[in-house]
Amino acid sequence: MMPSVRHADLEGRSVLITGGGSGIGAALTEGFLRQGARVAFIDIAREASEALADRLEQETGSRALFLEADLRDIDALRAAAATAADRHGSVTVLVNNAAFDQRHEIEDVTVEYWEENQAINLRPHFFAAQAVVPGMKDAGGGSIINFTSTSFMINHPDMPSYTAAKAGIIGLTKGLAGKLGPDNIRVNAIAPGWVMTQRQRDLWVTPERLAAHVQAQCLREEMQPDDLVGPCLFLASDASRMLTAQTLIVDAGHL
Repeated sequence: MMPSVRHADLEGRSVLITGGGSGIGAALTEGFLRQGARVAFIDIAREASEALADRLEQETGSRALFLEADLRDIDALRAAAATAADRHGSVTVLVNNAAFDQRHEIEDVTVEYWEENQAINLRPHFFAAQAVVPGMKDAGGGSIINFTSTSFMINHPDMPSYTAAKAGIIGLTKGLAGKLGPDNIRVNAIAPGWVMTQRQRDLWVTPERLAAHVQAQCLREEMQPDDLVGPCLFLASDASRMLTAQTLIVDAGHL
């Protein structure tokens, strides 16, 4: 369920979301579009992304701008960010959402695998920010929201390269917040718990595992992608204008 709250200051804002074509990212794309923002999203999956843009245009009358790019290619990322700014004006809200939570064993990780994993899960967060910061400065400020994960906080055993990247995102968030604060650019992170995206259901959810996880939450419901929309809108909006360098844990109280 999309949040009912309306952030009037988000209407007309230029928003760029990475990995915005599926899962949590698709919910974020929809959430910002329903706030009246001008939304561009980067994704590598053309069919799913175009289907999302078509559906949202039919439902809202507004179309999100799909930008096809592989975030491992920094030049392509920069070009996509430039296109978003050309079409919608300087990006003043950046949501670094894209990630790939592939499981891996310690003994199987090669140097090449490690570099590839970081190139998806950490490196684009910095270079996307680098690409939009000049426009944010010219616009008088902005908000950067980096999606991390509670996986490293709960000592998840099955993806050490991924959890290293997700911990790194918090360090990056704090460093960028300190640097960009004088330019009125806020930088925060969101750490989701176990969110029931289709990918999670297809690959890792079993009834027993899910029931045990929900039982360990304070709020005894499955978390859905839409549950991340409200917190992200809050961090993007003027409602959080003095909030920066923080990590907002959204996990139904599991921690």
